Amino acid sequence: MIKDQSWLTDASPCCATAMRKASRRLTQFYDDALAYSGIRSTQYAILAELNRRPMFPPTMQELADVMVMDRSALGHNLRPLERDGLLTLRQSNSDRRRRHVVLTQKGTEKAREAEQLWRTAQNRFVALFGEPNAAELRATLLEIAYDDRLSTLKY
Repeated sequence: MIKDQSWLTDASPCCATAMRKASRRLTQFYDDALAYSGIRSTQYAILAELNRRPMFPPTMQELADVMVMDRSALGHNLRPLERDGLLTLRQSNSDRRRRHVVLTQKGTEKAREAEQLWRTAQNRFVALFGEPNAAELRATLLEIAYDDRLSTLKY
Protein backbone atom coordinates (compact mmCIF):
# COMPACT_ATOMS: atom_id res chain seq x y z
CA MET A 1 0.00 0.00 0.00
CA ILE A 2 1.28 3.45 -0.87
CA LYS A 3 1.59 5.55 2.30
CA ASP A 4 2.13 8.94 0.65
CA GLN A 5 -0.91 9.62 -1.48
CA SER A 6 -0.25 13.32 -2.08
CA TRP A 7 -0.15 12.58 -5.82
CA LEU A 8 -3.93 12.08 -5.65
CA THR A 9 -4.59 15.78 -5.08
CA ASP A 10 -2.93 16.73 -8.37
CA ALA A 11 -4.15 13.72 -10.34
CA SER A 12 -6.05 14.24 -13.56
CA PRO A 13 -9.77 13.44 -13.30
CA CYS A 14 -9.49 11.64 -16.66
CA CYS A 15 -10.20 7.90 -16.46
CA ALA A 16 -8.26 7.26 -19.68
CA THR A 17 -5.15 8.94 -18.23
CA ALA A 18 -5.33 6.88 -15.04
CA MET A 19 -5.89 3.70 -17.05
CA ARG A 20 -2.93 4.44 -19.34
CA LYS A 21 -0.64 5.08 -16.38
CA ALA A 22 -1.72 1.82 -14.77
CA SER A 23 -1.46 0.02 -18.10
CA ARG A 24 2.11 1.19 -18.62
CA ARG A 25 3.05 0.08 -15.08
CA LEU A 26 1.41 -3.34 -15.49
CA THR A 27 2.83 -3.84 -18.97
CA GLN A 28 6.35 -3.17 -17.68
CA PHE A 29 5.78 -5.55 -14.76
CA TYR A 30 4.64 -8.40 -17.05
CA ASP A 31 7.23 -7.59 -19.74
CA ASP A 32 9.98 -7.86 -17.11
CA ALA A 33 8.60 -11.22 -15.99
CA LEU A 34 8.41 -12.53 -19.57
CA ALA A 35 11.81 -11.18 -20.67
CA TYR A 36 13.53 -14.56 -20.32
CA SER A 37 11.12 -16.05 -22.88
CA GLY A 38 12.05 -13.41 -25.45
CA ILE A 39 8.49 -12.16 -25.93
CA ARG A 40 6.56 -9.22 -24.55
CA SER A 41 3.26 -9.29 -22.70
CA THR A 42 1.36 -8.14 -25.80
CA GLN A 43 2.81 -11.04 -27.77
CA TYR A 44 2.11 -13.47 -24.95
CA ALA A 45 -1.53 -12.37 -24.87
CA ILE A 46 -1.89 -13.28 -28.55
CA LEU A 47 -0.11 -16.62 -28.18
CA ALA A 48 -2.17 -17.49 -25.10
CA GLU A 49 -5.41 -16.66 -26.91
CA LEU A 50 -4.42 -18.87 -29.85
CA ASN A 51 -3.29 -21.62 -27.49
CA ARG A 52 -6.78 -21.68 -25.91
CA ARG A 53 -8.38 -22.58 -29.24
CA PRO A 54 -6.10 -24.95 -31.16
CA MET A 55 -8.95 -26.77 -32.87
CA PHE A 56 -10.69 -23.58 -34.02
CA PRO A 57 -8.09 -20.99 -35.03
CA PRO A 58 -9.66 -17.55 -35.34
CA THR A 59 -9.72 -15.45 -38.45
CA MET A 60 -7.79 -12.21 -38.38
CA GLN A 61 -11.02 -10.31 -37.66
CA GLU A 62 -12.12 -12.72 -34.92
CA LEU A 63 -8.75 -12.42 -33.21
CA ALA A 64 -8.81 -8.64 -33.56
CA ASP A 65 -12.28 -8.57 -31.98
CA VAL A 66 -11.35 -10.76 -29.02
CA MET A 67 -8.14 -8.78 -28.47
CA VAL A 68 -10.11 -5.50 -28.80
CA MET A 69 -7.74 -4.26 -31.52
CA ASP A 70 -8.27 -3.03 -35.03
CA ARG A 71 -6.99 -5.31 -37.77
CA SER A 72 -4.06 -3.09 -38.73
CA ALA A 73 -2.78 -3.01 -35.12
CA LEU A 74 -3.23 -6.77 -34.90
CA GLY A 75 -1.29 -7.24 -38.15
CA HIS A 76 1.53 -5.09 -36.75
CA ASN A 77 1.64 -7.30 -33.64
CA LEU A 78 1.46 -10.56 -35.61
CA ARG A 79 4.36 -9.83 -37.99
CA PRO A 80 7.22 -10.53 -35.54
CA LEU A 81 5.45 -13.65 -34.26
CA GLU A 82 5.02 -14.91 -37.82
CA ARG A 83 8.62 -13.98 -38.71
CA ASP A 84 9.86 -15.98 -35.70
CA GLY A 85 7.80 -19.01 -36.74
CA LEU A 86 5.45 -18.87 -33.74
CA LEU A 87 2.32 -18.58 -35.84
CA THR A 88 1.21 -18.76 -39.41
CA LEU A 89 -1.62 -17.26 -41.42
CA ARG A 90 -3.64 -19.82 -43.36
CA GLN A 91 -6.16 -19.08 -46.03
CA SER A 92 -9.69 -20.19 -45.13
CA ASN A 93 -10.98 -23.22 -47.01
CA SER A 94 -14.43 -21.68 -47.25
CA ASP A 95 -13.49 -18.09 -48.16
CA ARG A 96 -10.13 -17.24 -49.73
CA ARG A 97 -10.37 -13.63 -48.52
CA ARG A 98 -10.25 -14.77 -44.89
CA ARG A 99 -7.09 -15.88 -43.15
CA HIS A 100 -6.93 -17.90 -39.94
CA VAL A 101 -4.22 -17.24 -37.37
CA VAL A 102 -2.71 -20.61 -36.44
CA LEU A 103 -0.21 -21.31 -33.68
CA THR A 104 2.74 -23.42 -34.86
CA GLN A 105 4.37 -26.14 -32.76
CA LYS A 106 7.14 -23.67 -31.97
CA GLY A 107 4.48 -21.14 -30.95
CA THR A 108 2.77 -23.67 -28.70
CA GLU A 109 6.08 -24.39 -27.00
CA LYS A 110 6.82 -20.67 -26.60
CA ALA A 111 3.33 -20.08 -25.15
CA ARG A 112 3.89 -22.85 -22.58
CA GLU A 113 7.33 -21.50 -21.66
CA ALA A 114 5.99 -17.97 -21.30
CA GLU A 115 2.94 -19.16 -19.36
CA GLN A 116 5.14 -20.31 -16.49
CA LEU A 117 6.77 -16.87 -16.33
CA TRP A 118 3.40 -15.14 -16.67
CA ARG A 119 1.93 -17.29 -13.89
CA THR A 120 4.72 -16.24 -11.53
CA ALA A 121 4.04 -12.57 -12.32
CA GLN A 122 0.29 -13.08 -11.97
CA ASN A 123 0.72 -14.74 -8.58
CA ARG A 124 2.96 -11.90 -7.40
CA PHE A 125 0.45 -9.31 -8.54
CA VAL A 126 -2.41 -11.10 -6.78
CA ALA A 127 -0.32 -11.51 -3.62
CA LEU A 128 0.50 -7.80 -3.64
CA PHE A 129 -3.02 -6.48 -4.29
CA GLY A 130 -5.12 -9.37 -2.99
CA GLU A 131 -7.40 -11.75 -4.88
CA PRO A 132 -10.60 -9.72 -4.32
CA ASN A 133 -8.99 -6.53 -5.68
CA ALA A 134 -7.36 -8.36 -8.59
CA ALA A 135 -10.67 -10.05 -9.50
CA GLU A 136 -12.56 -6.76 -9.26
CA LEU A 137 -9.94 -5.01 -11.40
CA ARG A 138 -10.12 -7.73 -14.10
CA ALA A 139 -13.92 -7.62 -14.10
CA THR A 140 -14.03 -3.84 -14.38
CA LEU A 141 -11.42 -3.69 -17.13
CA LEU A 142 -13.09 -6.45 -19.14
CA GLU A 143 -16.47 -4.76 -18.73
CA ILE A 144 -14.97 -1.58 -20.18
CA ALA A 145 -13.13 -3.47 -22.94
CA TYR A 146 -16.22 -5.27 -24.20
CA ASP A 147 -18.86 -2.60 -23.60
CA ASP A 148 -20.06 -1.60 -27.08
CA ARG A 149 -21.61 1.60 -25.75
CA LEU A 150 -18.17 3.25 -25.71
CA SER A 151 -17.50 2.45 -29.37
CA THR A 152 -20.89 3.73 -30.52
CA LEU A 153 -20.88 7.09 -28.73
CA LYS A 154 -21.00 9.97 -31.21
CA TYR A 155 -19.91 13.53 -30.47
